[in-house]
Amino acid sequence: MMTKFSSSTLTATDLRVNPTGLLWFGLLVIAALPVFWMGLASLLVAWSTPEYSHGPLIPLISLYLFLRELRNAPVDRLDAPVNRRPGLLVVVASLVLGVFGNLVQIPDIITYAFIIWVGGVVLTCFGWERGKHHQLPVLHLIFMLPLPQFLYWKLTIFLQGVSSELGVWFVSLAGIPVYLEGNIIDLGVYKLHVAEACSGLRYLFPILSFSYLTAILYRGPMWHKAVLLLAAAPITVLMNSFRIGVVGVLVNSYGIEHAQGFMHFFEGWIIFLACIGILFLMAIALQRLTPNPLPLADAIDLDFQGFGGQFKKFFALSSSRTLAATALLTTVIGLAFVLAPSPQRQHVDRDSFQLFPRDLAGWSGSQRALDPEVERVLGASDYVNATYLHAEEASYVNFFVAYYDKQTEGSGIHSPEVCLPVGGWEVFSLDAHEVTIADTIYGTFNVNRAVIQKGLSKQLVYYWFEQRGRRMTNDFAAKATVVYDSLLIGRTDGAMVRYVTPIAENESEADADARLQRFMGVSLARLPSFVPE
Repeated sequence: MMTKFSSSTLTATDLRVNPTGLLWFGLLVIAALPVFWMGLASLLVAWSTPEYSHGPLIPLISLYLFLRELRNAPVDRLDAPVNRRPGLLVVVASLVLGVFGNLVQIPDIITYAFIIWVGGVVLTCFGWERGKHHQLPVLHLIFMLPLPQFLYWKLTIFLQGVSSELGVWFVSLAGIPVYLEGNIIDLGVYKLHVAEACSGLRYLFPILSFSYLTAILYRGPMWHKAVLLLAAAPITVLMNSFRIGVVGVLVNSYGIEHAQGFMHFFEGWIIFLACIGILFLMAIALQRLTPNPLPLADAIDLDFQGFGGQFKKFFALSSSRTLAATALLTTVIGLAFVLAPSPQRQHVDRDSFQLFPRDLAGWSGSQRALDPEVERVLGASDYVNATYLHAEEASYVNFFVAYYDKQTEGSGIHSPEVCLPVGGWEVFSLDAHEVTIADTIYGTFNVNRAVIQKGLSKQLVYYWFEQRGRRMTNDFAAKATVVYDSLLIGRTDGAMVRYVTPIAENESEADADARLQRFMGVSLARLPSFVPE
């Protein structure tokens, strides 16, 4: 008996339910769940944050795009001879990647593997020739994923800087004297801090998704679609900067309450809707460039008719041998994953930084806790922030270490290279520098050496990433070693170590270097108890 699938000549009543096909499909989905469970759970956590609160809408929009494509280009028969083997290969590859993500305990890898798996399932059900036309809705699912932490913070700080610069420019256009120091807008009476929440990322992700949707639904030349898609990011940054400028003008004229609470939230929503409005205006303008322009209602295909019939087509899913083989292979991989012993995670004994000595060979130190908001952003398992003085030294040394017992589940090291500009410090120079710390296990190694400046003040900074016996200067390489060590030795702990000392007007950089290295000699001898090798 042949199972029919709707075409332009078939109606929903012509479809017949194929329980065998539904059984194989159901087995395929259920067997894959254990592999992707950690990643899906991490998505729910990410969606609870303001930056990714749009996440639950993305699968619904992808489903709409899928049904729209299915309606516009119907398949004549789902059990017709088609090449389904590429789908089988993609599904298996995604499951292998998902298992790897579980082994190294990195949810981001699992979530990307899940999207690849969805694409493979589509290719398995529809075959290569038809299924490849449905990959745009699958690709749209990327917008529901959070960025990896190290990329998130680099992008956040970059957008903060751009938004601050443009925001000050908008304030100055209103004739208001204004000065920018890092991400702090100085209006004289008031100072506004352009925080992480003001970077524009909260708008950028949903607006990128919206522009992707608009580009697909837009009826026009391909270059029109490309313009609509690529315009989302600059529009968002420009409008967010305009919002910061408006807040600055309102604060200068009416008081600080316009930078807080409901007004700040309300102004944000206005800018978000304005970005969407600008995209629609661009679509209208692009239509005017075509020989026979369409009204906006026709230029954007938002027709929802006939989608109910598309759902019924799933009940006619073919029980092809490739679908059965894919479901069985997925079951084998899923069972092997569930029944296999969990990878051993090595427990590392260490002392709390509360026990770090206040007195070190004549250096006397005092610890200071970070602000609660800074602690939240830092996300460290433990940290020490101490300033040490010595009677024979010209100035102090600040010693900061942020320790992470896990660097694979959302938390991770933030590079000072990213964070320093936020406080108004300009990175005057940054390069690798070799130091030798005698009589310690560290010996000779490289550090990042930076000279930073704010106004007339200059400071010398050393920092590196302490990664299970390795001292590394590149944060991307440090992330790679986390994956490697998680798989081989079951450890993902690590730390960022930073030393800072002022460069006084009457001393050279070499004097500051010598002071830092003298203090490193006495402090690093104690560090292995707190940051294990």
